[in-house]
Amino acid sequence: MRALIVEDNLTNRQLLLKLLEPFGSCEVAIDGKEAVDIFRKAVGGNERIDLICMDVMMPEMDGYEALGRIRQIEQELNVPAGEAVKVVMTTAVDSPSSVEEAETHRCDGYLLKPIRKVKLYEELQRLSIIPAGAIG
Repeated sequence: MRALIVEDNLTNRQLLLKLLEPFGSCEVAIDGKEAVDIFRKAVGGNERIDLICMDVMMPEMDGYEALGRIRQIEQELNVPAGEAVKVVMTTAVDSPSSVEEAETHRCDGYLLKPIRKVKLYEELQRLSIIPAGAIG
């Protein structure tokens, strides 16, 4: 698995790195703009990113806008729907409108902060990113 962690908070980045590194390589972006640039470069070079964990509220470009641009890049490159990157939005905002906004931009999952290991792993298993039984 290759993951991209998009998070402006150092502590949250470190936590996600610790939880995801056992399953593969991880790259980090500190805002949505950097995430879009990393994603464009990867898919343009025929490299696959399997998972993006994306914070919603970030400087420069928020998670919703970044996700919209990532989906647009996939469309421009004719990425088949079944091969699109799985995106899990991570946020402290627990509101129906925030969930709806994420779904509008075609996110695959939505986790509330603070991120809990069991919840993250359950979500990744549901998305077939990590194997069943990975929760330990």
